[in-house]
Amino acid sequence: MHVGVTLPTFTDDAVALGAAKRAEQLGLDGVFVFDHLWPLGSPERPALSAFPVLGAVAAVTTAVHFGPLVARIGLVPDDVLVAELLSLARMAPGRLIAGLGTGDSKSAAENLAFGIPFDPADERRIALRGCAARLLGAGVPVWVGGGAVSTTELAVELGAAVNLWEGQPAAVAALQARCEVTWAGPVAGDVPEIVQWLQEVAGAGATWAVCAWPESIEAVAEAAAAVRGH
Repeated sequence: MHVGVTLPTFTDDAVALGAAKRAEQLGLDGVFVFDHLWPLGSPERPALSAFPVLGAVAAVTTAVHFGPLVARIGLVPDDVLVAELLSLARMAPGRLIAGLGTGDSKSAAENLAFGIPFDPADERRIALRGCAARLLGAGVPVWVGGGAVSTTELAVELGAAVNLWEGQPAAVAALQARCEVTWAGPVAGDVPEIVQWLQEVAGAGATWAVCAWPESIEAVAEAAAAVRGH
């Protein structure tokens, strides 16, 4: 199982780039960026824009995989979103993972605050289908943010992976027979506790575990190395 981290982008400085370089130095497999206009529930707090950060990550790293977790359908026109992702793929061949999601009621306020329409869920899924199909056709791996049954079915139909945010190992195991499943969410505790959780996720069949930016990236890297060694 590959192990990565999300980068600290809910800030007004560029610590994310140093974090990406450190993750690569420590041997982690991937670094990922949230696509939010502000941290959920905290519109007074800053957030770095996902795609400029990802472009900079592509420039300052050489081997680590990277991508949005997940790019939200509807924040920009579909053609723009696909063009942004294909540009990143050309900047760092073989390293981009295109995480895509429809968003949900928790993120609707971000759209509305900036006058961006928040279309009905069925319309967002249709748009996601088109974007994902174009990216897969260009050879870019796609992870679809899981949640709604209809969205998961869409991912299975397309042959994309499903990313389960804070999914339990049982949910991973139930889905992995039908499609590739990746896990993401916060991890806590010392190295043995992180190792135990990563082993459970790996045992359930996840191909990736993406840990929300941790208190200690060194601890996550040590745990990842221990899991790979088993």
